Amino acid sequence: MTSAPSSSSSSTEHHFVDIHPVLSDGNDNVNRLRERQSSNTAVKFRRGSGGGGGDVARTQPQMSTFSRQISLESGMAVLNMEKKNVKGGSNGNTKEEQRVLLRNGKSLGGLNVAGGDAGQRKGDFSIFRTKSTLGARQNSLMPLRKENEPDLTHGEGVPGSTGADERVNKSVPAGRYFAALRGPELDQVRDSEDILLPKDEVWPFLLRFPIGCFGICLGLGSQAILWGALASSPAMAFLRVSPYINIALWLLALVILVSVSVTYTLKCIFYFEAIRREYFHPVRVNFFFAPWIACMFLAIGTPPRWVPKHLHPAIWCAFIAPVFVLEVKIYGQWLSGGKRRLCKVANPSSHLSVVGNFVGAILAAKVGWGEAGKFLWAVGLAHYVCVFVTLYQRLPTNEALPKELHPVYSMFIATPSAASIAWTTIYGKFDAVSTTFYFIALFLYCSLVVRINFFRGFKFSVAWWSYTFPMTTASLATIKYAESAPCFVSRGLALSLSLMSSTMVSLLFVSTLLHAFVWRSLFPNDLAIAITKSRNGGAKAHGKEKKADRKGYDIKRWAKQSPLSLVSSIRKGNSADKDSEVK
Repeated sequence: MTSAPSSSSSSTEHHFVDIHPVLSDGNDNVNRLRERQSSNTAVKFRRGSGGGGGDVARTQPQMSTFSRQISLESGMAVLNMEKKNVKGGSNGNTKEEQRVLLRNGKSLGGLNVAGGDAGQRKGDFSIFRTKSTLGARQNSLMPLRKENEPDLTHGEGVPGSTGADERVNKSVPAGRYFAALRGPELDQVRDSEDILLPKDEVWPFLLRFPIGCFGICLGLGSQAILWGALASSPAMAFLRVSPYINIALWLLALVILVSVSVTYTLKCIFYFEAIRREYFHPVRVNFFFAPWIACMFLAIGTPPRWVPKHLHPAIWCAFIAPVFVLEVKIYGQWLSGGKRRLCKVANPSSHLSVVGNFVGAILAAKVGWGEAGKFLWAVGLAHYVCVFVTLYQRLPTNEALPKELHPVYSMFIATPSAASIAWTTIYGKFDAVSTTFYFIALFLYCSLVVRINFFRGFKFSVAWWSYTFPMTTASLATIKYAESAPCFVSRGLALSLSLMSSTMVSLLFVSTLLHAFVWRSLFPNDLAIAITKSRNGGAKAHGKEKKADRKGYDIKRWAKQSPLSLVSSIRKGNSADKDSEVK
C-alpha cells in the first residue's frame, strides 16, 4: 500500500536516471566534447509523477576517457577543462589530481619542447651531475614498465629524468659544434640555438670552470724555461739576468698548476657529463694535452740548483703515459676516417696534440733516454705534416672554420719551434734540421705579426693563455739559434722575441687578476657544453624521431610476417595517410 508523498519528504527524494552517452566516430567528436565541457551547461531532468513539479538541474558526469586516440594539443585542453570543472563542482573540497593523457605508453606531461617548463628548468643542473648518470644506469637495469602505465617521474622532457639523461649522455657530433657555436674558441652559442641549461642565472663554479684554464699553466711554465735560458745562455750573457726570476716564475707556475688541477679534478667528480662534453668539443679536446705538457714544462724548467744533471726516468714515464694514451685515441680517429676524421675536426688548436710529442722528446733527452725521444719526435713530425697540410690547403670538401678562430693561428708557431728545440736537445747541437724547423716557425711568426686584424675585436678569455706559449717557444728556439750563430742580428732577434713574449704574459696575468677579483667575470657560463645534440633537440623532436622509428619497425615486422597482398595494402594505406596530411 502506497501513499502520496508529503511536501516535506518530497524535497529529499531522489530519482535516478541511467544515461548512456554515445560518441560518434567523426572528427568533430573532440570539438563537441570540448564545447559541452567548456559551457558547463546543466542538464535538466523532469521529476516523476510523484515529484512536486518543476525541474531539478543536475550536472552530467564528465567523461575522463576517450573512445579513440586524439591529438596531444586537444587532449591537454580537454584535461585542463576537466580540472577546472572538478575544482568548481565539488564546493572546493575535491583535490585536483595530476592527470596524464596516455599516448603510446608515455607522457610528455604538458612540457614545452625545450626540455621542461621554465619553472622546472630554472636552477636544475642535475643532468650534468655525475650522480644523475649513475641513477640513469641503475634505472636501465630495472624491469620495464607496462606499455600503458603512465610515468610522471621519468617522462621525456622532464629535467633529471632518464629521457633527459639519455639525450645528454649521447655524444654530440663534431659538425654540430661548428654549426651551433662561434667565437675564438667555439665557446659562444649562436642566437638561433637553444641550450639544455638556463642562460639567465649563474651556474655552479665547477660547471663554469673550463679545461682551457690549463693554458695559464702553459704560459707560466714556458716563461720559467725562457728566463732560465736567458740566465744561463752564453749568447744572452750581456743581459745579466738573475736566476732568481726563473725560481720565482717556476714556483708561481707550480702553485697555479696544483690549484687548477685540484679544481678540475673536483669537476670530474661532481660534473663528469660536462667533462664528456668538453672531450667531444673539436677545440677543447686538444686542451686535454695541456695539463701533461704543463707538467713537462715544469720538469724541464726546474732550477738547476735543485735537480741533478739528469732527471729520474719515472718523471718522464708519469707525464708521457697520459699523452700517449690520448694520442692513440685521437690519432686513431683521424686515421679511421670516421665522423671525427682530421679533415672534419682540424683547427689550429690541433697543434697542441702534436706539441706534446716534441715536449716529451725534450724531457726524454733530459732524463737520458735518447731513443725514446727520437721515437716521439718521429711520431710528432708525421702528424705535424698532416695537420699543417690539412689546415694550410683547405680542401673544398672540408668544413670551413669560423672566421672568429683567427687568434688560434698562433698555434702554427709552437710546433716547428718545439721540433727545433727537441732535435737540438736530442742530438746536442743546432744543426741543419733544427735550423730548418726554426726558419719555418720564424716565417709563420712574421706572417701572423703583420696581420693585426686577426687579433682585433675579441674579448678576453682564459683560453688566450694558450696562445702565449707558442711565442715563448719561438723565443727559446731563437736563443738556441743565437748560440749556434752568434751575431748582432741573432741576439737582437732573441731579445726582441723574448720581450714580446714576456710582455704578453704580463698583460694576460694582470687581465686575469682584474677579471677574477675586481670585475668577477673570469668564468662566465660555459654555454659550449650545454648545446643540444640536434638543431631541434627538444622533447618534441625526440618524440617525432621515436615515433618515426617505431612506425618503420612495425612496417618491417608486418612485411616479414604477412603475405604480399597484405604488404601492398599497408603501403597503399600509408601513402593515403601521407596524402591526407599534405592536404
